[in-house]
Amino acid sequence: METVAPRAHGVAHAVELVRELGGNAFVVRAARNGMQFEPGQYITVGLFGRIDAREYSVYSAPQDGFLEILVKEVDDGYVSPQLHSVRPGDILAIDGPFGYFTIDPEARDNRKFLLVATGTGISPFRSFVRAYPKLDYTLLHGVRFREETYEADGYDPARYLSCVSRGDGGDFSGRVTDFLRQSPVAPDTLCYLCGNCDMIYEAFDILKEQGVPPEQLFAEVYF
Repeated sequence: METVAPRAHGVAHAVELVRELGGNAFVVRAARNGMQFEPGQYITVGLFGRIDAREYSVYSAPQDGFLEILVKEVDDGYVSPQLHSVRPGDILAIDGPFGYFTIDPEARDNRKFLLVATGTGISPFRSFVRAYPKLDYTLLHGVRFREETYEADGYDPARYLSCVSRGDGGDFSGRVTDFLRQSPVAPDTLCYLCGNCDMIYEAFDILKEQGVPPEQLFAEVYF
């Protein structure tokens, strides 16, 4: 179920386009209006003048001249169906940025990173990868079906691995936690986890058992 943020009191940003990705997922691009953010931060978004808003990680990178969010329409959701209906020129209320799911500048160019996402939890990692081209990362993306690997061609194919738990296709058949059990992580890896809470709890336990210290585990929960 969608969680509901405070009413949409943010700054007005005009919608520039909506990009359909299939499987009820889509990207909303809005005017940036000079907003500054760090990759991994989130914003609250709602239709201007409406009551409800929702938290979304920024999908675009700081060097882009626009803001993008990755959204999956949720059955009986408050905000995602409204966002799915917007068109260029419509006005969104955007507030932020917020959050600390970010990368220490001293670690960007000299540490190895494991990025683990489920579903639209890949959103902050797209911002990471586009913002930091020297990032030494492996990205695991857990989805139910192959068509839910949103814009996978935007990642280095040698660093991106889709874990498909239902149906055919993908790089690995099973959940991201199944892959982690079979492919131990080096203890000095910085691990960033974003997605549903069940995956995060299970992945935390697996990684700690493999010797990754708790201070090298970072998480952002998507409900």
